Amino acid sequence: MSGKEIRPQHFLWSLQDGVATITLNRPERKNPLTFASYRELTDTFSALQDHPEVKAVVITGAGGNFCSGGDVHEIIGPLVEMKNKGDKAGLLAFTQMTGDLVKAMRHCPQPIIAAVDGICAGAGAIIAMASDLRLGTPQSKVGFLFVKVGLSGADMGACALLPRIIGQGRAAELLYTGRFMSADEAERWGFYNQVIAPDQLQMEAGKLAASLAAGPTKAHAATKRCLHDEWEMGVDAAIDHEARVQAACMETQDFERAYRAFVAKQTPKFEGN
Repeated sequence: MSGKEIRPQHFLWSLQDGVATITLNRPERKNPLTFASYRELTDTFSALQDHPEVKAVVITGAGGNFCSGGDVHEIIGPLVEMKNKGDKAGLLAFTQMTGDLVKAMRHCPQPIIAAVDGICAGAGAIIAMASDLRLGTPQSKVGFLFVKVGLSGADMGACALLPRIIGQGRAAELLYTGRFMSADEAERWGFYNQVIAPDQLQMEAGKLAASLAAGPTKAHAATKRCLHDEWEMGVDAAIDHEARVQAACMETQDFERAYRAFVAKQTPKFEGN
């Protein structure tokens, strides 16, 4: 395995046939995050830049729920103590740390699929939002609950990312009210790519990830990078940017393999180079 071996202590990790699966694993509490799990998730997604054998990632939760957000006792309580002590630097350090997770997810080259069942709230909703593709179940509920605890909806990039996924008006409603978005709404609004029966969720997420892993790795990474970088570009600049990116993809062996397979009426086998 190239790069430093990934051996997380605060969630489950598996790697099979190019697909890495991250499972948030505190089912008795609906898989909340702690300071340590935030950092470890950030470190893991950052490390994936040096792990070309990982070609796609699935992130999910154990026990019928995705993630209930930050742990009330292990995160929210200490933050209130910081507030009472006037520790402004500590509060800012925390919010910057949580934002670093979203940055790491957006900058890791592999496509990330969120497989969402049950509760997906607060930071859990942010993790799903920051993923590239999202699959849900009819029972799933997604809530950006920050306003419920006296905070703004401006958390971990939600005011930038969520409107681009579901539209400005719908995002504003969810961020102002903190209400849960139903699975039907999430699919109609484009948050979910598909809604799947709970007993089929992991299998379908795995199949989707496997199909991406079998594709051209460098080209997928280029697509993800352009989807991110071009948000702030004008159309002409984006066209010029994509010309450079696509020309670089034409230098890969996978591009030539695809051509030769087409000529031979065969299915191309991409190798990531």
